[in-house]
Amino acid sequence: MEFVMKTGRGGALILFCMLMLTGRSSADGAAWKAGVALRSITPRGSMWMAGYAARKKPAEATVHDLHAKALALEDAAGKRFVLVAADLIGIPRDMAVAVAQQAADRFELPREALLLNASHTHCGPEIRPGKDALLALAPEQRVKVKAYADRLTGELVTLIGAALNDLQPAQLAVGRGSADFARNRRFPTSEGFVNRRYDDGPVDHDVPVLRVEDPAGKTRAVVFGYACHNTTLSFLQWCGDYAGFAQRNIEQAHPGAAALFVAGCGGDQNPYPRRTQALAEQHGRSLADAVEATLHGALKPVHGPLRSAFEEVTLDFQPLPDKASLQADLQSDNVYRRRKAAYLLERLATPAGIDMTYPCPVHVVRLGDDVLLIALGGEAVVDYALTLKAEYNQPLTWVAGYSNDVFGYLPSLRVLREGGYEGGQAMLYGPLPGPFTETVEQRVTATVRRLVKQVSRREP
Repeated sequence: MEFVMKTGRGGALILFCMLMLTGRSSADGAAWKAGVALRSITPRGSMWMAGYAARKKPAEATVHDLHAKALALEDAAGKRFVLVAADLIGIPRDMAVAVAQQAADRFELPREALLLNASHTHCGPEIRPGKDALLALAPEQRVKVKAYADRLTGELVTLIGAALNDLQPAQLAVGRGSADFARNRRFPTSEGFVNRRYDDGPVDHDVPVLRVEDPAGKTRAVVFGYACHNTTLSFLQWCGDYAGFAQRNIEQAHPGAAALFVAGCGGDQNPYPRRTQALAEQHGRSLADAVEATLHGALKPVHGPLRSAFEEVTLDFQPLPDKASLQADLQSDNVYRRRKAAYLLERLATPAGIDMTYPCPVHVVRLGDDVLLIALGGEAVVDYALTLKAEYNQPLTWVAGYSNDVFGYLPSLRVLREGGYEGGQAMLYGPLPGPFTETVEQRVTATVRRLVKQVSRREP
């Protein structure tokens, strides 16, 4: 302002032109820094795998390494954000809380500035508390699961610090591609919904892409997403499934760069066809090709500032069966029903009992007016992405699931009422007490709307 007063209208015009040319005004915060870090998280030796309750043995081999990767961003005002993407079934709440607290203590990173996303590969290690009892794991396997989870917590904190220490000037750009191997898996029958390919069901084939370059134009990181279960494979080998192969393909095409996969709202989506490594590689190539086509297209530069918000919304469970019903289930022919009944009865006998609510994390990140990232906890079904992308017509509205806590399925009201696996039946295989009430979608989307308003406010 002092410059304008001294030089008059001509000086003001010069200053305006300088700001437009440099793109570094404090108003748009266009000057970015980015840091990248990655590390292998492949278990040392054999241990139990996550994702399929019917497995009878631990892992026997490795197809390719599993990784955790971090991308740190900092805007012109010094506001930071870190995305961690991991080849895991999910990052459970207790681990996410521990990682976030240590990141806050060591790096002064507030909770809203850290997003943890899991690819949901079903060929990774089991790390979720409560699953050991429901899976009836042998004592030595329980010890291995706990030891791995404890070690992983520290490794994720170290990874976050490494990305923050790597902050360098960067340019960001975004685009959107498409891949078509995901299909809805909720097939309607006269007896309810079954898990089978359903070509008439809702899908989300968008492939959002964020490219991070250094000032010379060299790609340092590619972040991409897709709404589909990582369930091409079910064998006893460590593997990132299609998302793991896609990341490898992208990194081979961009030597020195890190590819980070962010799982979308694919709770009711499967890759088809499936069941062989060749098909996982095929889907990974298809997804990588979609990313490459987007990178070679007309990407939109991303300006600042960076804003983020985080909140846990309380979800209610439907009432438990009475004790007589649970005791009757102890005699069921279904081994999983017997285990779940025993688990619930044991919990009911403790002083704490069973909490009939659950805190679902909701995370919103805005990069200027160019990117709105909405990240939900749990295995969110595709309805959430379709609803929120229709509501927020941004240059790129990116909706992710499997973020900050993968506690089980997050059904929409439609899916909850329809029932089936994602609507409540899957609760049989996890520690949560039962299906959510019909307020689930309303509470989650209301929280999203509140946080979007929060990150959309301009600073005075």
